[in-house]
Amino acid sequence: MEAITAQGLAKAVGAGRQLFAGLDLTVTAGELVAITGESGVGKSTLLNILAGLDMADAGEVRIAGTALGPLDEAARTRLRRTRIGFVFQAFHILPYLSLEQNVALPLALVSPDAGVARARAAEMLAAVGLADRGRDYARDLSGGELQRVAVARALVHRPAVILADEPTGNLDPETAARVLALFARTAREQGAAAVIVTHSAATAAAADRVLALSAQGLAAPGG
Repeated sequence: MEAITAQGLAKAVGAGRQLFAGLDLTVTAGELVAITGESGVGKSTLLNILAGLDMADAGEVRIAGTALGPLDEAARTRLRRTRIGFVFQAFHILPYLSLEQNVALPLALVSPDAGVARARAAEMLAAVGLADRGRDYARDLSGGELQRVAVARALVHRPAVILADEPTGNLDPETAARVLALFARTAREQGAAAVIVTHSAATAAAADRVLALSAQGLAAPGG
């Protein structure tokens, strides 16, 4: 089953600088794909387009069978809340909520069962090595710990699609390996399609497939 499909995507920025054109991508359920490329080539922009946070100049994106183009902003927001887990490079952890509340937020937005949300948040915090930290606040955490909270939040609602922007950039090698194993296990066991943007060769090596982004689109490295 194809959980992510992009066809003919094109995007220009600034004074007409073309990031990419004719970009095609298919990621199947259960697959982890890493996207690499030089800084400024448009990796984060591509993730934002796949999530419906930005719109391509041309082409089509389908997430779990739903075309994003015809949706208005409210419908794209609903789709993200229910079907997409996004790890932002800047984390976007809310400082006035506890870690448990931050992680539970995607569930709290779609389900009235606070007990289930808390239990699932605790489970995900443990999965990223932050068990017993649920009552802490962002001001007490390091950058690496905040990144792990962002990963837990992205996975807590068991999304069909996982999009992660440099999800291991602040982590030591051991913790990075743990997080990558969690992504791979989540994709495999829950049938999610995962796309990770990374500069790290070690992170890319953990993926089922690696694609390099350039102005000509996506291709296997060296291809």
